[in-house]
Amino acid sequence: MRILLSNDDGYFAPGLAALAEALAPLAEITVVAPERDRSGASNSLTLDRPLLLRQAPSGFHYVNGTPTDCVHLAVTGMLDHLPDMVISGINHGANMGDDTVYSGTVAAATEGFLLGIPSIAVSLASGHGQKGGGNFAAAARVVRELVERYRKNPFAPATLININVPDVPYESLNGTEVTRLGKRHKAEPVVKSENPRGQTVYWVGAAGAAQDAGEGTDFEAITRNVVSVTPLQIDLTRYEQMDAMRGWLK
Repeated sequence: MRILLSNDDGYFAPGLAALAEALAPLAEITVVAPERDRSGASNSLTLDRPLLLRQAPSGFHYVNGTPTDCVHLAVTGMLDHLPDMVISGINHGANMGDDTVYSGTVAAATEGFLLGIPSIAVSLASGHGQKGGGNFAAAARVVRELVERYRKNPFAPATLININVPDVPYESLNGTEVTRLGKRHKAEPVVKSENPRGQTVYWVGAAGAAQDAGEGTDFEAITRNVVSVTPLQIDLTRYEQMDAMRGWLK
């Protein structure tokens, strides 16, 4: 089995190292990740300059681009064979609800999915989506168990899964559940400040609190220390509005 690993925290991130170590006994691992933290990069591709592929002493490869660049470059130009799976993470912080739209972690997995490869995004979720205790080994163990399950019973090729693991020791996890995405309130306003040169600068505000965190959501599962597994889709068509739109256009 061949697995391509990537992330959005950078090739030096502890979550990526934990994931590579946990999966090494199961598969041939290739790591291609951004050279720096690209959190929030979403599905952006770099089109205005060439990309450089380098290799760190750890053996991990890194690219001066986005998470999507990394997976695209690896699959379409670097690797001699298609990987059997793309796994992105382990992100340092939750990617639940609306986070998936902005997440570079989810975007790297999405690129694998768009290239026809079963793909998983995995994040370590602490309270209110904040970066927390760092139980990466526990999250890596969860991913390893899921990969072992996949080897015995593969899911359909066109599958994209978003996983959030509570930031607690493995022994404190209360199982795994299939969930739907919750929804956040709108983000907090930008923070206005002044830099040392007297220029006005703006910091993007924090994500909003959970608005839809009811039963069956990823948010609700995490509050019970349950691993959240959410199948995702890319089709953005709002089918139930199509008839109304046709009438509007007449």
